[in-house]
Amino acid sequence: VQLQASGGGFVQAGGSLRLSCTASGIISGVYLMAWYRRTPGKERELVASISPRRITTYTDSVKGRFTISRDNEKHMLYLQMNSLKSEDTAVYYCNAALNSATYWGQGTLVTVSS
Repeated sequence: VQLQASGGGFVQAGGSLRLSCTASGIISGVYLMAWYRRTPGKERELVASISPRRITTYTDSVKGRFTISRDNEKHMLYLQMNSLKSEDTAVYYCNAALNSATYWGQGTLVTVSS
């Protein structure tokens, strides 16, 4: 099982980035998929999640700015991030979970300059 995240980079505040996550080795369509982020010195934070039926949740700080989506046929997970703020700077991880099984991608760094 492998989750491969990509799309991170350096962007100025107010800009946009789109993160992608490719899932292989699992039938990702049945998994709850999510994006987490971690900033040095802080706990890992759940940013957004999307169920197999595309029910989404967002942490309050990104509501209205971030959009999570998935393409089950392509085994892809996305996070469209708009109106980025310096506090969004973090390493972003994709996650797939089903019952007791959970898998993590390697992380992609997002840096937002103010």
